[in-house]
Amino acid sequence: MFPAMASTWAAYKAKLGAVFQNADASVLVAFWLFGLINNVLYVIILSAAQDLVGSVPKGVVLLADVMPSFVAKLIAPYLIHRVPYSIRILIFVALSSAGMLMIAFTPPSRSVAVKLFGVVLSSLSSGGGELSFLGLTHYYGPMSLAAWSSGTGGAGLAGAGLYVMFTDWVGLSVKATILASAFLPAVMLVSFFVILPRGPLKASDVEEYRAVPEQDLEEEDLEDMAASNSSASLLNTGPGSVSAAYHREGRPSSLWSNIKRAKSLVIPYMMPLFLVYVAEYTINQGVSPTLLFPLESSPFSEFRSFYPFYGFLYQLGVFISRSSTPFIRIHHLYVPSFLQVGNLVLLTVHSLTNFIPTVYIVFIVVFWEGLLGGAVYVNTFAEILENVPATEREFSLSATSVSDSAGICTAGFLGMAMEVWLCNWQVGHGQDWCRNIEVGG
Repeated sequence: MFPAMASTWAAYKAKLGAVFQNADASVLVAFWLFGLINNVLYVIILSAAQDLVGSVPKGVVLLADVMPSFVAKLIAPYLIHRVPYSIRILIFVALSSAGMLMIAFTPPSRSVAVKLFGVVLSSLSSGGGELSFLGLTHYYGPMSLAAWSSGTGGAGLAGAGLYVMFTDWVGLSVKATILASAFLPAVMLVSFFVILPRGPLKASDVEEYRAVPEQDLEEEDLEDMAASNSSASLLNTGPGSVSAAYHREGRPSSLWSNIKRAKSLVIPYMMPLFLVYVAEYTINQGVSPTLLFPLESSPFSEFRSFYPFYGFLYQLGVFISRSSTPFIRIHHLYVPSFLQVGNLVLLTVHSLTNFIPTVYIVFIVVFWEGLLGGAVYVNTFAEILENVPATEREFSLSATSVSDSAGICTAGFLGMAMEVWLCNWQVGHGQDWCRNIEVGG
């Protein structure tokens, strides 16, 4: 038994060494920090929702934190390639910091609309940052994508943890905590201008999406295009295909040609990413608040403790799976997406019927939910890096990023309706625990 275990561990160490052998540590650190900081303010804002808006429905904060990001991801990929990455970073940092400062310095007597506008500014920065950093991985390779995704997964744990630590353990006010958060985006400046090697970008900062004559394409790109054509997956070589959408003389692609390119990404990449986000955020926002059990059969002393712990397990699963691509790859993206829809159905049925006998089973399902969601996210972009020809890759990475925000927006509306419906159902059938949360019981 022990020799077999030693052999397995040796094989794992060898695989681990092979994975990181050619990885540039500065690239990994820079992209991990990009993922962490770009997403951490989003999590902090959601963690502070109760303190920011009081009795206003918390779904309003979710939508203010997601809708601008969705709009940015929907529009920016067709225009932003004209802006150098260095300029983008400065804009994103300025927007994020300005948004958090606006939230922090808005007096309690002023309308929540001002705070929500600050949330909108931060959301615009986060959306633009995500599509830009994903596009940037085109120049730095698969390990940069793995580092970025791991950082975004860590943001969920770090954001919620920082807010609890500052407000509950350290005893800082909400204003002071938000104010301190306003300086976090400066880390992106250090990551980009100090840590990240700039060589791959020297000739690319202002480069637009351009056509590359067929004779100038690398042999592997021609093979990729031929394989894609034969399998009818992403690209075809017909008059209406993504390849044909380019201008053949090296001129910038038109808006209409870019839209055609985006349409070809819907089925293989955008749809599974959209489905998994609709399912998991509907669970998180609409179903999880109603997944309650008798306190004596749970590890908690009050009903309000269930939801934060579900959130922690979910974020832990997301972090693990978003860090997994150097070791485990998933190529069939629809499989985990449909499994996530199954989780939504399972937990909704339980909320209506209480058929799951113990909360510990729900803990496992919620952790599994996080694993599936993170896996679809990182593997979607890994598939693009592997399967899309180099001339299409940067645009494809950026354009596909709209899918997660679209899924979250959809889930925001579904979740608000489902939470009310499920809670009313439970109360109507003699279980009023969800009402106890609302009144602080």
